[in-house]
Order: sequence, then structure tokens, then C-alpha cells
Amino acid sequence: MKPTIVIVGRPNVGKSTLFNRLTRSRDALVADMPGLTRDRHYGEGRIGDRPFFVVDTGGFEPVAKDGILHEMAKQTLQAIAEADVILFMVDVRQGLAPQDRNIAALLRKTGRKVLLTVNKAEGMNLGVVTAEFHELALGEPYAISAAHGEGVNDLVELALAGFEPDTEGEQVPDHPRIAIIGRPNVGKSTLINSLLGENRVIAFDQPGTTRDSIEVPFERDGRRYTLIDTAGLRRRGQVFESVEKFSVIKTLQSVDQANVVVLVLDAQSEISDQDAHIAGYVVEKGRALVVAVNKWDGLDDYLRENVKRDLERKLGFLGFARFHFISALQGSGLAGLLPSIDDAYRAAMTKLSTPRLTRVLIEAVERQQPPRKGLTRPKLRYAHQGGMNPPLIVIHGNALSAVPESYRRYLEGRFREEFSLQGTPLKVQFKTSTNPYLKKH
Repeated sequence: MKPTIVIVGRPNVGKSTLFNRLTRSRDALVADMPGLTRDRHYGEGRIGDRPFFVVDTGGFEPVAKDGILHEMAKQTLQAIAEADVILFMVDVRQGLAPQDRNIAALLRKTGRKVLLTVNKAEGMNLGVVTAEFHELALGEPYAISAAHGEGVNDLVELALAGFEPDTEGEQVPDHPRIAIIGRPNVGKSTLINSLLGENRVIAFDQPGTTRDSIEVPFERDGRRYTLIDTAGLRRRGQVFESVEKFSVIKTLQSVDQANVVVLVLDAQSEISDQDAHIAGYVVEKGRALVVAVNKWDGLDDYLRENVKRDLERKLGFLGFARFHFISALQGSGLAGLLPSIDDAYRAAMTKLSTPRLTRVLIEAVERQQPPRKGLTRPKLRYAHQGGMNPPLIVIHGNALSAVPESYRRYLEGRFREEFSLQGTPLKVQFKTSTNPYLKKH
């Protein structure tokens, strides 16, 4: 399991600068989910062979009672509840502030691993400038420069100390591991209970019932499955009783652990940007996907048409996935769900022969050649499989950098159709051949 590092601190101490350095980006991987975040960003980082999640939070004012600062504080408390390690960032150039003392007092009660991170320390005598921060009683202050990268690697190594390296992605599963994901109260636990035919997972009509990710193994018609019910909230700590905990991190971790994802949507509520963000993460991770549109029984024909139009508009990029319109509570529409999961798993793990791939490629080029770029027309010669889960098809030839994105999508469609790759993302990679007789200068 990837550990989660959360960056907290008062405004303008350099939290986002550190986040961008850790994620090697200028933006969040999953950012600004409506209803969940206010300046709270999720990303992925890696140091050596150690991956981790990292969360950037807004400026933290724990004593704020109302207004935007109060809302930001609630979101920071949620991030703290999700954390394995907290980087509490202070600004050495501004010195110790009253807000720092308030934050430190709260963090000392969490029981989490906290590293006091003294930022903007480039060019300074570290022993002298960090001395006053010992007053916060959070252990040794660690001086860094997020902007220049000084001390950052050592800090992350220290944060990750004691966590086992993540090796789950290297295992080849012998049966589908299925993550059931979606926003709170869409019916994830009810769907699992319906699939199992028993109340194995507690389900209430209240957001945030599931306390942690739960793995439920079962068999159907002689086939094994493992269902992963993703967390609606994490275990409550006494400091965070007032915070509703929809655990984005637990959802991301469950996607990482699965090879098939069932995205559960609520037909009786608007398809939100948050749904699209979650779906986008699944696609980016290359997971096979089935979409279950729940609570379908409560809609008339007019509303059903509206929902289908909304799905096409907001989730049109999921054209490879099968959609099922269901009622998890009533058990209607579920008959085709497991077959679709089987098909998606089979497609994600399929082995594609080089001769057949090349034959499909040649037939596709004969039907529609790639467009010219100037005087050059790309030449696509042969294809082979470069990986699975998701399937990766590597195409070799000449001048392939000139192949437009529209033609890549055309080839994806041809491969998907010929190999029945329903339910899984498909990646096509171009590799231009080099001339071995070309003289090197």
C-alpha cells in the first residue's frame, strides 16, 4: 500500500511549491473535486523505487469558526485523517507565528507521524535558524528549500522510513480484484450485498458509513472474485469528530490494488465533475472499468433519457466501458454485471500474438492510410504487444512522430474491435525504427 504524505501549514509557507516538486508537476493529479476540496490536491510522487501519495492542503487556520477559512480548515482536518505522515511546514524567514503554535497543538493530539519542516532555509545557518521551532515540541526541525530542492529528498526518505515498499503492482492476479468506487451514498455497499446475496457489508442511508476498505472474496459459478468496498470515511479520531470523511486516498489506493473497477453512479443525483475526476483517474491508471448507474428504478422515462444524455456529455471518454442501469437495493439489472466484469478482466489480461496484430495493422492501413505531413507519409510496418492490464500495442515503422492523434484513435478502434477488447483502456505506442547504416556524427 502506498503511504500518504500530507503537507499542512498556515498560508504562504510554500506547501504548494513542495507539492509540485514531489509530484514533478504544476498541477494536481486529482484536483478541486467539487464538494470535497478547497485548495486540497492529490498527487503521486516517487523517490527511487518508492511510490507514495501526496496531499497539498490550503492555508490552515484551526481556530477559524466560520467563512472560507473554516471550510479550508475542515478540508485540512480531512486530509490529516487520511495521512500516514504529516509534513508540518513553517516559514523560517517569517519565524514562529501564533498560528504555528495552534497547528502544532492540534497535530500533537493526532497520533500521526509528524515531521516539522522548516522551509525557505536556503543559504542560512541551519542550526541557528531552526532553533526557535523546537518550542513546538514536535521533535527535530528539518530545514529545506522547497523552491530549490535542498533537503527535500532526505525529508521524504525520513517520511517513508518504516513503510514497506509497494510491490502489489508486480503481482499477476489469478482472478479479478474488483474495486467498487464512487461518491458517498451512491450504493456501493448495497451493490456488494446484492452481488453476494447476503449482508456482508453494513449499508445505511447515510454518507460515510464504510470505515475502511474491505476485501470480500466470493465465488460465483465456479469463478473466484475479490470485491473491494472502498472507504466512505476513515476511523474517527477525537480531534476530527465533526469532519465528514470521504476518503479520496482510500479510493485511489483501492484503484491501485484492483485490476477491474466498478464505478457506481447515482442516477437520482447529477453526474458531477467529481465523478468525472474519479473516472479519469481509473483510465489514467489503466484499469478495466464497468459503470453501474444505480437507483435507476426511481426514474421515469423522461428522467432516464436526461441521465443518459448527461452521461454521454460528461463521461464520453469512457466509450470503451459497458454501462449497466441497475437498482442495487431491488437487485434489478445486476444479471449482466459480473459477465461484463469477466469480459473486462479478460480483455485487460489478454495476450495478443504478433502475427495477428501485424495483420490487423496492415488491414487498417490498407483501409485508411495515415495522412501526410508535408512530403512525408508515416509508414507503419508491424505491431507487437508491449504489456497488459491495460493492453499496450507497440507499432514500429518510419516517421511515426507524424502520426496524428486522430489516426491513433482510429487504430485503437480497429484493434479493440478485432480483439474484442471491451471494458479496458487500450494504449497504442509508436516506435520509429532507426537506420543501422546511418553514420553517427
